[in-house]
Amino acid sequence: MKALRILGIVLGLVLAVLTAGVGVLYALFDGEKIKGELIGVVLEQNQRKLEIPGKLEFSVWPDVSIKLGRLTLSEPGGKQEFLTLDSARVAVAVIPLLSNQVQVRRVEVDGLKARLVKNRDGTLNIADLLESGADKPGGKNSATGVAEGTHHAGVSDTPRAPLQIDIAGIRVANAQITWRDEKSRSTTTLSSFDLGTGRVQADAARKTLALEALSLAVRGKSGGDAFELRLEAPKLAVSPEQAAGESLSLAATLTGSRRSVAAKLLLSAVEGNAQALKVGKLALDLDAKSGETVLKGHLDSPVAANPAAQTVVLEKITGSIDLADPRMPMKKLKLPLAGNLRADLARQTAALELATKFDESKIAAKLRVAKFTPLSLGFDLDIDQLNVDRYLPPKGTDMAVDKAVYKAIDKAEDKAARDDKLDFSALKGLDANGALRIGSLQVSKLKLAKLNAKINIAGGRLDVAPLTLNLYEGSANGSLSLNAAGNSVAVKQNLAGVSINPLMKDLVARDLLEGRGDVTLDINSRGDSITAMKKALAGTAAVNLKDGAIKGINLAQSLRDLKGKLGAASGKDTTQQAKVGDKTDFSELTASLKIANGVAHNEDLAMKSPFLRLSGAGDIDIGAGQMNYVAKASVVGTSAGQGGKDLEQLKGLTVPVRVTGPFENLSYRIEFGSLVADAAKAKVDEKKEELKAKLEDKAKDKLKDWFGK
Repeated sequence: MKALRILGIVLGLVLAVLTAGVGVLYALFDGEKIKGELIGVVLEQNQRKLEIPGKLEFSVWPDVSIKLGRLTLSEPGGKQEFLTLDSARVAVAVIPLLSNQVQVRRVEVDGLKARLVKNRDGTLNIADLLESGADKPGGKNSATGVAEGTHHAGVSDTPRAPLQIDIAGIRVANAQITWRDEKSRSTTTLSSFDLGTGRVQADAARKTLALEALSLAVRGKSGGDAFELRLEAPKLAVSPEQAAGESLSLAATLTGSRRSVAAKLLLSAVEGNAQALKVGKLALDLDAKSGETVLKGHLDSPVAANPAAQTVVLEKITGSIDLADPRMPMKKLKLPLAGNLRADLARQTAALELATKFDESKIAAKLRVAKFTPLSLGFDLDIDQLNVDRYLPPKGTDMAVDKAVYKAIDKAEDKAARDDKLDFSALKGLDANGALRIGSLQVSKLKLAKLNAKINIAGGRLDVAPLTLNLYEGSANGSLSLNAAGNSVAVKQNLAGVSINPLMKDLVARDLLEGRGDVTLDINSRGDSITAMKKALAGTAAVNLKDGAIKGINLAQSLRDLKGKLGAASGKDTTQQAKVGDKTDFSELTASLKIANGVAHNEDLAMKSPFLRLSGAGDIDIGAGQMNYVAKASVVGTSAGQGGKDLEQLKGLTVPVRVTGPFENLSYRIEFGSLVADAAKAKVDEKKEELKAKLEDKAKDKLKDWFGK
């Protein structure tokens, strides 16, 4: 009983001491004074206005805690609000403080609102808050040499032992953060930011961190897109000797106009240390949709990292991408993936190798990042064969050369030109260069082979030079450039030994010309649509073809039909439409074009055939899709080719043929009026020559009579 009595007395004394201590704490705590000093320091050091209209609440049971009500903080100068806070509370265990340990029972922040701004010169509106006290006037390392209030009497300068932090839990709820970039005029808003943790332990001396039940949820908006992020980490422990974790998962979604993206990242079996950290498996799942196109992907790989050196290696990447679109001929496409990734975050470099195979195509890609910010990218892409048309929605029925199909094609092209705007602004801000090689390629029905291209993107401009390839029994060598400034394009190409008819059929769906030879292009244009580009086309072009034909008209047959009309008193022009199957053969054809405002003008057409010579001049209006051209055919021989022996009567005459109308429905008008006049003049000249010869003969006879010879 005596022992119990002694124990009771001791407990009573302890309770009395604690009660007295609590009373002293309450008596010494002056919330208004603390608020005043804090407001003054913020105004003096940061020129910001801090307002705390409510009281600072202090309690010692069950833990020492301070609760703060509404708070507002202004931008520098006090003219605009920077941050507001509804409430905050920090609770700390008392006894561990005596042994230099901080055991925080709870950290709670509610209703935080902040506005972060990156100015046009790159500075942040929180730069003053990020500066250390030593960098501010009056700081410890400032010109005064001593920070104010740091050497009051009785305050020891003896270094204190490193703190041990033990937080039972953290909760940040209903936070809202706005990020504004004044240079790009972009705004990102976090409308809901919630953070929660279980126990958090940190030992500064041992450099260890242990974290339980980390949960982060964010919702926001950037431009016209809404996004959500969720991070979960059940348990994580990090030390210089060892790091371990059960798993870490990150889920993100992005939703915009007719598009959405959902991604999930999972890290499992994490172990290692600051020099060698391993992740048993990194798994990434992607589910994206744009219009009717759906893309799903999965990638996984083990991960090896060196946190101290800031290097990461994904040695064996495997996975696949599934693409589905009801407009694709095969509806679905699956691409298996294999490769590796190496990144050096300290040097801002990375290298990625990926390979895939689908249908008959094999693709190998290498990407090299020379710098993360701003992004500088190098690449090397090698494709053995690729038929792009196989994976694109069909544009319509097979193209033919008849009039009805041409009209349908042009209407579709015109609608596509109106609906499908051209915009090269995506080139701005890109810095990339590399090489592209394709063994065989089909795109928009064009058939190409052995394509080699060097590509450079910088300053809002794309340059492809040199660009070499084989096409339609010939080859091409030249360059291509796109420029976001003015939305312009320039093409320089020298085509050698090309078969022109299949090229024109596949390129522009026109069956106008046959032959094989050389084509030289040096053209440029600008505009926000295909139609605008056609109307602004400028530059030069030249054609030199051998052993071909002009399609749609048989000049030999048309000239044979003229024989019965030459004797008419007055000829009338005759117009005929282009006919499928009709053609005029030639052994040589040359022409040069000067192009301005979408109109190609020619003055020097020269065509040769066994019995014909063809010259011409006129305009080809590419922007309007029509032409107005006068070709002049002259009969120069009467060989059997294309019925030449039947054209003796027209030998020496020039037959004008005017070609007019839209490309899909050209008209050929033989201008007989001019032809008959020329024929009559030729007949008169012939009679004159005959009369002159007769007179000369008679004169000679008279002279003989006079002189007797």
